[in-house]
Order: sequence, then structure tokens, then C-alpha cells
Amino acid sequence: MAMATDKQLVLVERPEEGVALVRINRPEARNALNMATRKALAAAFLDLHDDESVRAIVLTGDDQAFAAGADLKEFIDATAIEVLKRRSERYFQAVSRAPQPVIAAISGYALGGGLELAMCCDILIAGEGAQLGQPEIRVGIIPGAGGTQRLTRAIGKFQAMRLCLTGRPIGAAEALQMGLVSQVVPDAEVLETALKTARDIARMPPLAAQAIKEAIVLGQDASLEAALTLERKSFQVVFSSQDKREGMQAFFDKRRPEFKGE
Repeated sequence: MAMATDKQLVLVERPEEGVALVRINRPEARNALNMATRKALAAAFLDLHDDESVRAIVLTGDDQAFAAGADLKEFIDATAIEVLKRRSERYFQAVSRAPQPVIAAISGYALGGGLELAMCCDILIAGEGAQLGQPEIRVGIIPGAGGTQRLTRAIGKFQAMRLCLTGRPIGAAEALQMGLVSQVVPDAEVLETALKTARDIARMPPLAAQAIKEAIVLGQDASLEAALTLERKSFQVVFSSQDKREGMQAFFDKRRPEFKGE
């Protein structure tokens, strides 16, 4: 059963145990991210943050678009102070700071704010026909939700410069080659592949999964020595979990472990 939030702009489903599916639902606007949709998306993710029954989250749109970008109707007459007061960065932070691994299932367009939203996720699975890019320069602005920063960290300075300065989208195959997406699959298999990945993660010990995510996300911007210390401390902490004992005992018993997040 789907749970609707904020006039159906975002739908939250529980397709199977341990997995939540969050769907952007503005098909008439190619899932363009107006402020109401951003707020609904943040509310959905904040509800999931502390839900221990959810071990992995899939974020998607529809077959036509993951999200085609920001809704320019809300930008054309906006002043600098108005944009500042919106503090829209808060809404994407709800996605990027989710403790659970988040998988973006990308079909169709992921442009501008749509690509920035996808880059807040941890694993990006794209359909063969997907188009990804940062076209903001073509309408007189620049990326403002991570398009110059997360993109550079993902693919390097020179590729990020090309995407941001030309505004031209790239296809999924090229995105995979440069490291912008994790996997490319046939368009008809995007959502099922993302759900399978979430299902696989949900079967893993959630404390270990969250510790891995934290170490990778926080470690990438730290010095190597600091990042290795973070990894080592997290490694040590999970040794106090019951899931560690269960996982190792199941290995010796040659059976599937039953992880409880304890």
C-alpha cells in the first residue's frame, strides 16, 4: 500500500520487508522539483530516518523522468534574497543524510536539480535511455544544490567543467564510463534492479551497512589518515553487535544469517 504525502507529490510504498520506495509524483511536469515537492520529499525521508524496519530506500520518478530539474516558474521572478530565504538546501539534506543506503532508480531525465538530487543518493542505477546533466547555464544561472561540488567529487574537475559549462546532457553509457552512475540496465528493468539491490542490502546487517555508508561519505572529504581512523573505529564498534556473532556463526553453520540490527 502507498502512503501519500503533500497532495500526492511524493508517494511512499513498502514493496517488501526492509525496503521503502519513495516516488516523485509530478508526471505532468516531468517531476520538476518545485518547493512543495522538495518539502514533501524531505518529509518522507525524515519519517524514514528513524524507522528501524527500513534498511534500504529506493528513490525514483517515473518512466519519463527521474526529475527533469527545478521548476523554473518559481525562479523566473525570484530575487537573490527570496532564494536565500527559501533555504532549499535543507530538503535535499534530508535525502543525503538518511542513515540507510539510498538507491536512485533513474529513467528518462535527471537534469539540473534532478541530477543533484540523484547525487544525494548512494547508488545510482540508470536506464539505457536516461539523460543526465546540469543545464543551468543555459537559463542564466549555475547549479545550486551540489552540481558543481558533488559532481566534481564524482567525476573529476575536467568532466564536471564540461557538463556544467556546456549544459549538454550525456547518456547513461557515458555517465557509467565516467563514474557518475553505478550501473546501467535496460529501461524496463531500472526499478526492479534498484529494488533487487535494496532487497540485497536489506538482508545485510543494518548497523554494518550504516557504518559503511558513514565511513565512505564522511571519509571522502577527510585526509586519508583521518578517514582510516574513522573506518577503524567503526570496524571496532560493530564487533560489539549481536549481528557480528550471528553473521560469523551462520558462516560456519553454512546457513543464511538472520540479522536483527542489534
